[in-house]
Amino acid sequence: MCATCGCGNDTIGVITVGRDGPADPEHGRDGPPHSHGPGHEHSPDDVAPHTHPPATETVSLEQKVLARNDHLAQHNREWLRARGIVALNMTSSPGAGKTTLLERTIRALPDAPIAVIEGDQETVRDAERIAATGARAVQVNTGAGCHLDAEMTRRAVHALGPAPSTLLFIENVGNLVCPALFDLGESRKVVMISVTEGTDKPLKYPHMFAAAGLVLVNKIDLLPYVDFDLTACAAYAHAVNPGVEILPISVTTGEGLEHWYEWLADQRREAATSLEGAGHPV
Repeated sequence: MCATCGCGNDTIGVITVGRDGPADPEHGRDGPPHSHGPGHEHSPDDVAPHTHPPATETVSLEQKVLARNDHLAQHNREWLRARGIVALNMTSSPGAGKTTLLERTIRALPDAPIAVIEGDQETVRDAERIAATGARAVQVNTGAGCHLDAEMTRRAVHALGPAPSTLLFIENVGNLVCPALFDLGESRKVVMISVTEGTDKPLKYPHMFAAAGLVLVNKIDLLPYVDFDLTACAAYAHAVNPGVEILPISVTTGEGLEHWYEWLADQRREAATSLEGAGHPV
């Protein structure tokens, strides 16, 4: 059981869906190393699930869990960055439209190498939808768990074996609370809300919006039919995260998606420039 939020995560499954074999055959099923620091090491192929000790001092244990997760996340981040991989942690409430956005994005960017990690409590439905677009996908089933963490991400990346310069989408479990606390090693967090959820979402879930590198407001085609104030919502988001960019979009009609694709291109260019600056060819 997760000591931080109380969710159970002892039945994790990582399931590869679609095309067999790693995306980068030259490197095999490559993935970030699994390190806990001195005195606690695992081989790269050790994918056994971990359990947390009983909570005797909740605050102390929560700090330890998050510190361990942050340590693993930094290993993930360094591994991904060294290969020019842009990893985006996609978060939202259930039903905001993340999977549909990814389907449309993959089809709109046929020349971009894209891979997807799908996080859900059960089923492989979303990974199957992604695989149908031609992109490589793995499904992480968290069981009773309400979020992905750095170790689950490490195992999923290991299963994917993404090629250098891949655009890696990590679709987190639908939840705006716990995913804000758990760093996965991503380049950016992308928060998606929809106009059917209420204008004050950023104020109700400030930790998630404070951590966001981008906010997508989906389903703007429904604005004439719902009580949602786009200007007020943007102001609330900027109250908790003054510099965050906000993109109103409609995945259904395609309105605003050109700005999303431009933002993705900027992230890839930034990663390539960083890699070149470190002396690595792109």
